Amino acid sequence: MATDTFKVTIHMVSSLDGYIAKKDNSVSWFETADNYEKGVNVTEQDAQEFLKKIDCYVMGARTYEHALELSKSYGWVYGDVPTIVLTHRKLPIDRQNIETYSGDLNKLVNERLKPKYKNVWLVGGAKLTKDFIRLNLADEIRQSILPVILGDGTPFFDQIGQEQALHLKGVTAYKSGMVELHYEIRK
Repeated sequence: MATDTFKVTIHMVSSLDGYIAKKDNSVSWFETADNYEKGVNVTEQDAQEFLKKIDCYVMGARTYEHALELSKSYGWVYGDVPTIVLTHRKLPIDRQNIETYSGDLNKLVNERLKPKYKNVWLVGGAKLTKDFIRLNLADEIRQSILPVILGDGTPFFDQIGQEQALHLKGVTAYKSGMVELHYEIRK
């Protein structure tokens, strides 16, 4: 499925104050009772159609472990889409579509991902986001901001250490009060 339109999208859900996780990693703050009348209503079918466009997920070990824990209650949200977990540790892998990778991120993107996939989503965590931006490996950022201020926790952008110009491609407000910002990373 090699293509000229390969892209890596960084996607993260955060609080308004930029945190992606509470210190205890709880996700109760993901549930919002807010209702924005002018917001877009997303049906289950809309969401499924959108997710079909993602060829591969990339995540860090802590995000993977958290997703595994959440899957006990909510199921594995990444389905059968190929998922690469970046780690230096041995992790429990019980699905055929999940593999681990330890090594150079440039090689991962250019030698393993680009030849096979078109639309790769980096879904966590903060350290990987920083590394992908610093190494100029990401093409866009989609930040979904929930209507909550956490006050403390794991920041989405933590000590990136460089300025990065972005181009706003879109803003969507949803009925739930969530707002999605879609940026292209200027290279």
